[in-house]
Amino acid sequence: MAEPTPRRNEPRLRPAPLLFEPAEAVADPEHFFDLESIDDPRALLSRATELTHAFRAATDRAVEFQAMAAAQLADPRRFDRLTPAVIAEQAEWTEDYAKKMVEFGRELLSGADAEGYADPI
Repeated sequence: MAEPTPRRNEPRLRPAPLLFEPAEAVADPEHFFDLESIDDPRALLSRATELTHAFRAATDRAVEFQAMAAAQLADPRRFDRLTPAVIAEQAEWTEDYAKKMVEFGRELLSGADAEGYADPI
């Protein structure tokens, strides 16, 4: 299970960099961030663990951005606001999950506003 994402007042850990793979490497189904070329099991475990942490951190951060976007799209002050059902359809979520994400996004945005960030809406 992924660790909780640190809030804005907590420092973020810097995960291992995700390197983009060349197109020819992506075409090879056995190729994955050059892990298949590492022969030493200790080095393989270390690099695979770094990638795991990097992907988890990237996922957590992307979910926060999804939530903030959902909250902005559902903001009642917007003339073009979207319903949770429409947001759910666009994001391929259930409507209940969309409602939770809107609420989570509002919490994130209110925390950002309290810390002096510009209101993104």
